[in-house]
Amino acid sequence: MISVHTDIPNGGPALSADEYKIMVLLVDDQAMVGEAIRRALMNEPNIDFHFCTRAEEALMVAEKTRPTVILQDLVMPGVDGMTLVRQYRATPALADVPIIVLSSKEDATVKRDAFAGGANDYMVKLPDVIELVARIRYHSRSYINLLQRDAAYRALRESQQQLQQSNFELQRLTNTDGLTGIANRRYFDDYLAAEWKRARREKLELALLLIDVDYFKLYNDNYGHVAGDAVLRQVAQALEGSIMRPADLSARFGGEEFAMILPRTALDGAHAIGEKICKLVEAQQVPHERSAASQWLTVSIGAGCVVPGEEQPISELIEMADRRLYMAKQQGRNRVVWQDA
Repeated sequence: MISVHTDIPNGGPALSADEYKIMVLLVDDQAMVGEAIRRALMNEPNIDFHFCTRAEEALMVAEKTRPTVILQDLVMPGVDGMTLVRQYRATPALADVPIIVLSSKEDATVKRDAFAGGANDYMVKLPDVIELVARIRYHSRSYINLLQRDAAYRALRESQQQLQQSNFELQRLTNTDGLTGIANRRYFDDYLAAEWKRARREKLELALLLIDVDYFKLYNDNYGHVAGDAVLRQVAQALEGSIMRPADLSARFGGEEFAMILPRTALDGAHAIGEKICKLVEAQQVPHERSAASQWLTVSIGAGCVVPGEEQPISELIEMADRRLYMAKQQGRNRVVWQDA
């Protein structure tokens, strides 16, 4: 990798553009897009990610996070994306920040207007991960090289690091289950609500799996709570291992119960993923001598799927999956029930 070094006036040699921490700000109201891009960037070195879902807060968040590149959705409720692009360009602190607009389709007229309005690049979402990372790095390096001519560069980098550290800790505390490392109930509720609204607006299927560890109380009584905690972490790993798409989300629902949100997934697809989870958990071969379902640790799963109606409450999907989870337990556990009797 080629490193480009410059000097900061009155400040000594700067870090290379490759050593600088890239800060990506995504402004998009769709939780699915945010989760997909977060996952695409999570293992990329020197790239940090911040997500803003509210158009009216985008300018304030951008000024606070000081991104090296902004990914801007073109269609948002309240304020359209091009209005935000013009606002970024009119703000001194953001005037030179590269902006990649995200559109739902390839449209020459929209692309022309985006470039005319001040955008630096244009991509159709959800973009290919390799192309997305390449464009983020390309635009960020150009902007970083520009910043390195400014004596305030060092102070900016320090403030970015402090902000990212506090932001990461806040996200960890608010979105992640401390024991299993997957999403917690709070993030599950927010994500499901956002996907429910999107599925209702676009008339798409939304599936939900509720997963319960079979005879978990007996397992705890027999092997101890430390072993019980380890089992919950293993089940969480199995759930993560069954995820097929960036939009799918696994979460700890509460106690020994887990959940998986599957946007744009039909009932038979949810059933197939549930079967995969059952096999992955049993294949771990965690001994459970007090289980009546198997000699190994197993799970029971209830699957539900709906195309949300205008007045339909989100609780109906949860109740559907929960009802079928109960049926799975009644039928002997270690299985998926995806239809009512």
